[in-house]
Amino acid sequence: MAIDAPSSPTAQPWSDRLRHSTIILIAAALALSVVVSLGELSVLHAVAVFLCIAAAALIPWRLHDTAASRDDVRRINPVESAAVAAVVAGMPDPAVLLDRAGRVIHLNAAAAQLAPALRRNELAQFALRSPEIITALRESIATTEPRRATYLDHVPVDRWMELIITPVPVPTTFGGADKCMLMTFHDQTPLRRVEEMRADFVANASHELRTPLAALSGFIDTLQGQAKDDPKARERFLGIMHNQATRMARLIDDLLSLSRVELSAHVRPDTLVDLLPIIRQVADGLEPLARERQVEVEIHLPEPPVMIAGDREELLRLFENLIENALKYGASGGRVIVSLTSGAATDGTQEIRVMVRDFGPGIAPEHLPRLTERFYRVDVGDSRLQGGTGLGLSLVKHILNRHRGRLLIESVPKQGATFTACFPQIRPPVTV
Repeated sequence: MAIDAPSSPTAQPWSDRLRHSTIILIAAALALSVVVSLGELSVLHAVAVFLCIAAAALIPWRLHDTAASRDDVRRINPVESAAVAAVVAGMPDPAVLLDRAGRVIHLNAAAAQLAPALRRNELAQFALRSPEIITALRESIATTEPRRATYLDHVPVDRWMELIITPVPVPTTFGGADKCMLMTFHDQTPLRRVEEMRADFVANASHELRTPLAALSGFIDTLQGQAKDDPKARERFLGIMHNQATRMARLIDDLLSLSRVELSAHVRPDTLVDLLPIIRQVADGLEPLARERQVEVEIHLPEPPVMIAGDREELLRLFENLIENALKYGASGGRVIVSLTSGAATDGTQEIRVMVRDFGPGIAPEHLPRLTERFYRVDVGDSRLQGGTGLGLSLVKHILNRHRGRLLIESVPKQGATFTACFPQIRPPVTV
């Protein structure tokens, strides 16, 4: 059971104070009346004494009230109000409000999670140990100007963070103004990763283009020089130059296709297409390559049409990459199977699955998670020898993403590999 603390005199209601003062004044008036009636004091003097008693009874209450109200005003800082605390707490990013001395006034839950050592009414410098943060905070406090700082946070994982310190004008207790420091933290890790990916992509693309260009330039110089009058050397060099030019053209074509798919990644195709003729068209187009590699292609497709919402040209490119990879890298198995089935996805929805399986050397488990990365190759030399650009599976993944599908890769070394393109199945219209 809670026990209420005794109330102070200044906390008593006005009715109690007035009652006490009235009793004092009535008693004083009666005493003075008796004295005047006995002739001991004149009426004028009695009135003067009564006024003094009244002042003594009433003025101290007013002084106490004034002092108490001033104490209450001093105790209530506008910056420490619940409204300011609610604003800071409602900010989506980690936010900390500091006074001019650098002490924490308010912080939200995200800031407490980012820096658990932060405490209210304590200096933020003690909790934020990064030199970049401390330097920016000191400069902002000294100059009352905004500051930015970028630093690497290692706990709990490596993250690039950006700190923005903004001086905020706030009212003071007696009508003046001061400036507090609002610190907000922004996670820049995704942007950093995108920038690193872009830099890697440009570097890899430049390297891949430079190799055939260097070969072409070298053979051109040779043909213009000592091999100019040698028909056999000229014929051999021209064949190599043709292969290098074809490889460079295919790389540029893959880069342009990947760029187009990425630009329209947010727009899902809405045209209904039949997968069966697309798969057969790709298989027929790759028949010369299959004969060259002495690989038998088995096609297992159902009779009725299989309709999905898709882009025909992108789907042609997707199946061309999957079947061509199987013919090139799984040729030692002598057989490639292309089949179409349907089944339930992990979320229970129905999907169409097109599987391309080869019986070649397979892929080691450590390479599987990275196969869809741009320019990633299991065997760089073999990939270039086969005419690969390193962008085929990356293009397949992006096309499937645009079609709201997914790519499954299964492989056991020496037992071949299976690449499965999964597409969401069209829901039949509801009949009433």
